[in-house]
Amino acid sequence: MYLSNHIARTIGIILCLLFFSSVTWAKAPEVRVFGYVLDSDNRGIELANVYVEGTTNGTTTNQNGYYDLTVEMGDTIIMVYSMIGYESIRQQLYTTNKVLGVNVVLPTNEEMLSEITVRGIQRQTGTMERTDVSVARLMPDATGGGIESLLITFAGVRQNNEMSSQYNVRGGTYDENSVYVNGLEVHRPLLIRSGQQEGLSFVNADMVESVDFSAGGFDAMYGDKMSSVLDIRYKRPTAFESRLNMSLLGASAYVGWGDSVQSQMHGIRYKTSKYMLGALDTKGNYKPNFLDYQTQMTWKVGAGPKSLPEGKDIDKAWEIRLLGNFSQNSYEFMPDSAVKNWGGLDAIEQKIEHEGKEKDMFRTAFVALSASGKVHPEVTISADLNGFYTHEQETYDIRTAYVLRQKDMNEANNSGGGYDANGELATPDGNKKLLGKGEYHEHARNTLQSGIITLAHNGEWKRGTNTLKWGVSGQVEMITDRISEWEWRDSLGYSLPNADKEMELYYAMKGTTRMLNGRLQAYAQNTYRWSTEQGKVFLTAGMRLNWWSFSNEVLPSPRVSVVWMPGWKRDFTFRVATGIYYQAPFYKELRQTIQDDKGVYRIHLNDKLKAQRSYQLVLGTDYYFRAWGRPFKFTAEAYGKWIDRMESYTVDNVRVRYSGMNDSEGYTIGLDMKLMGELVPGADSWISFSTMRSRMRFIDDKHHLGWIPTPQEQRYNLTIYFQDYLPQLPQYKLHLKFIWSEGLPFGYPRKENMRYLGHLSDFKRIDVGASRTFSAKTDKWMKNAKHVDSWSIQFDVFNLVGWKNENSYYWVSAINGLQLPCPNYLTGRMFNLKFDVKIK
Repeated sequence: MYLSNHIARTIGIILCLLFFSSVTWAKAPEVRVFGYVLDSDNRGIELANVYVEGTTNGTTTNQNGYYDLTVEMGDTIIMVYSMIGYESIRQQLYTTNKVLGVNVVLPTNEEMLSEITVRGIQRQTGTMERTDVSVARLMPDATGGGIESLLITFAGVRQNNEMSSQYNVRGGTYDENSVYVNGLEVHRPLLIRSGQQEGLSFVNADMVESVDFSAGGFDAMYGDKMSSVLDIRYKRPTAFESRLNMSLLGASAYVGWGDSVQSQMHGIRYKTSKYMLGALDTKGNYKPNFLDYQTQMTWKVGAGPKSLPEGKDIDKAWEIRLLGNFSQNSYEFMPDSAVKNWGGLDAIEQKIEHEGKEKDMFRTAFVALSASGKVHPEVTISADLNGFYTHEQETYDIRTAYVLRQKDMNEANNSGGGYDANGELATPDGNKKLLGKGEYHEHARNTLQSGIITLAHNGEWKRGTNTLKWGVSGQVEMITDRISEWEWRDSLGYSLPNADKEMELYYAMKGTTRMLNGRLQAYAQNTYRWSTEQGKVFLTAGMRLNWWSFSNEVLPSPRVSVVWMPGWKRDFTFRVATGIYYQAPFYKELRQTIQDDKGVYRIHLNDKLKAQRSYQLVLGTDYYFRAWGRPFKFTAEAYGKWIDRMESYTVDNVRVRYSGMNDSEGYTIGLDMKLMGELVPGADSWISFSTMRSRMRFIDDKHHLGWIPTPQEQRYNLTIYFQDYLPQLPQYKLHLKFIWSEGLPFGYPRKENMRYLGHLSDFKRIDVGASRTFSAKTDKWMKNAKHVDSWSIQFDVFNLVGWKNENSYYWVSAINGLQLPCPNYLTGRMFNLKFDVKIK
C-alpha cells in the first residue's frame, strides 16, 4: 500500500508541474475527433486522408490507420475519409461531446486498386522486425534517449546497467551484436570497462529514418556475429528541418535540408553524466564530457531517364553519399570517501578513503564514401569505401584504505560472510567487531590505437518474384596496444599474496602488441516469393564466407529462413530460420594472458584460435488482431543455440575479458513473447517476457564444475513500455518503462574454480516521464510562432521506487584467504527535465 501511494503521489506531482504551463490560455471550444480508417479485412489503411469538409483542417493516418484531429465545436461537422484505391466516405458528426471516437471502413475501388500499391500494417516477411523510432524520443532514459533505450524493452534483449548503452541478446556478449548504418558496419572503442566511461552511441536518433532489428536467425547479408543485428537507415531530407534538445544530461542540435538533387544533415550532441554519477555510492569529483558530431551529405549525379531497347526506362542518376562522424569521450574522476553497508540486513559496514585520480580519453573518427545507382531496371549496385580510427587512453592511480566492521551478527544470520579459497561459504568470527582493514593500490597506463579500412561492393537484382542480393568486401585492420596495469593489496599489515622475503603484487599485466591483418568477406542470398490457395510463402537462402589472414581460417555460414502467411480468416504468420553463425574473432578475443615466473601476466596473441561457431534454430509466429477496435500484435519465438569452439569469458561491468582459447562449449535455449498494441488509441504500448537457460562447460574440466551458467544468463526478464494521455487533452502524455530481470551470474575474478558462485540480486527499475507538447494543432497562440513547428517539455523520474540494483562485486581479501564480496550499486532515484524544439 505504501509503495502504490508513493508512486501515485510522484506521478501526481509530475502532472501538476506540467499542467500549469498551458491551461491558463483561453481557447475557443474545440472537439477532439480520433479513430481508425479500416479496409474490408479490418486492417488499418496507412496514409488515408481525413479532413473537415470545406476547410484545410486535416491529417493523414499512421501505419495502423489511426488519426487524431482537433476541430472547432459547432452544431455539426462533416468529416471526409479518402484514400487512392478506395471509395471516399462523408461522415456527419454532432459535436455535443468534446471527445469523439469514430472508426470508418472504406470500400475497395477495384479499378483504381489494380493500378496502385496500397500500404497498410506492415507484416514481418523475414527475421528482421521494423520499429517506430519516434518512440525513443519520448522514452525516459538515463543514457540520453538513444535507439538502444528502445531495444532493451524488446523480448530477448537485456540490459542491467542504466549507465551503459550496451545490451546483450539471448545470452550473448555485448560483442556479439552487429550494428549497421546505411549498410556499413559500425565499430566501437575497445578499452571501455564501465558504464561511467561510456559516451554516446554512434547512432544519432535525429537522423534516423528506419530501424530494423533481429534477435537471431538473420540473413546472410549481415556480418559474422552470433547474437543480433541492428540495421539503421538514415533519412534523406527533402526540405528544411531542425531540432534542438536540452536536458540535465546534455544537449543536441540537428539541422537538415535538401531537394530532388542534394541533401545534407548535420548533428551535434553533448552528454554529461556528472549528475547521474553523483548518485553512486563512491563519491568524488566526476568530470565526464562526451561530444559527438555527425554529418551525411548526398548528391545525385547525371540525373535523367535513359531509354532501353526493350522499352523500359531507368533513371541513370547515381547517388553519392558521404557519412562522417567524430566523437570524443573524456572521463576524469577523483574519488572521495565512501561508506557502504552490505551483507544480510546490511550487517557489514565498509568505510573507504581514496586518494588519486583517473583520467581516460576515447577519441574515434569514421568516414564513408558511397555510390549507388541502377545499371538496369532490375539491377542496383553500390560501392563503399570507409575508414574507422580510434585512439584510447586509460590512466589511473588510485590508492584506497578500508575498514570492515560487523554491525549485528545476530540479524545477519551468517549472510555477512564471504568465500574461502575453495569457493565455500565462510562466516566471520562473530566475537569480533572488527572484521578487517587494509589498503589497495590500482595503477594503469594503457593506450590503444586501431584503424580499419574497408572497400565493399553490394548488388541487388529484382526479377519477378525473386530478389537476389550479393556483396564482397576487403578489410585491413591495424592495431597497436600497450598495457601496463597492476594492483597491490594489503590486509592487516600483510601484502597479498604474502611472501616472506619480498613484497609481491596482487595482480600485474604488461605488454605491447601490434597487429596488421586482412579480412575478406562475401555473401549471396536469394528471396523467392509465391502465393497459393493456402497462403503466401517467402523463402530466403544464402551463404556467407569470411577469411582472416591472422588465423588463415575460412568460415562458411549457410543460412535459411521460411515465412508462411496462411490465407486464414485469422491473421497469422509463421516463420522458421536456421543456419551456422560464427563469431569472427577480433583483437580482444585473441588476447591470451600467460603468467611468467615473476607472476606478471603477459599478452600473447593466439594465432591458433578458431572462430566461435553456433548452430541456431528459431521458430516464430505473429498473430495480428483487433481488440476494443484497436490493432494488436502478439509475437512468440522459441530458439536454440549450440556453441562449440566456445571461448570462455568474464564480464567486469561492461568490459568482456576473453580467455584467448577455445576452451569450452555451451548452449542457450529460450522463449521470447511480446504483446504490442494501442492500449489507448494512437499510442503503442507493449509487454515482453523472456525465459532462457544458457550454460557452458570447460572441455578440460579440471575443477569438475560441470555445466555452469554463462556470464550473461538471465533466466527471466519482464519489460513493459506504456504510453497514455488525457483523453480531452492528448498533448499531455505519460510514458512508463519497467524492467524486472534476474541478476547476472557472478564469481571470483581470475579463479576458474570460483567462476560461478551465484546470481546478483534481481534487477528492478521503473522510469516514468510526463510530457506536454505545444503545437498550432492544439494551441492557437502557437500559430504566431512561424518558425517553430512544435515544442515540448518533459519531466522524468529515473528509478522511481529507488531500488538498489547491484552492478558487480568488488572482492576484499584477508590474510586467511577469506574473500568478502562488496557490492557496487547502480544509481538510485534521479530526476531529469528535458526540452525539445522542432523548427520548420
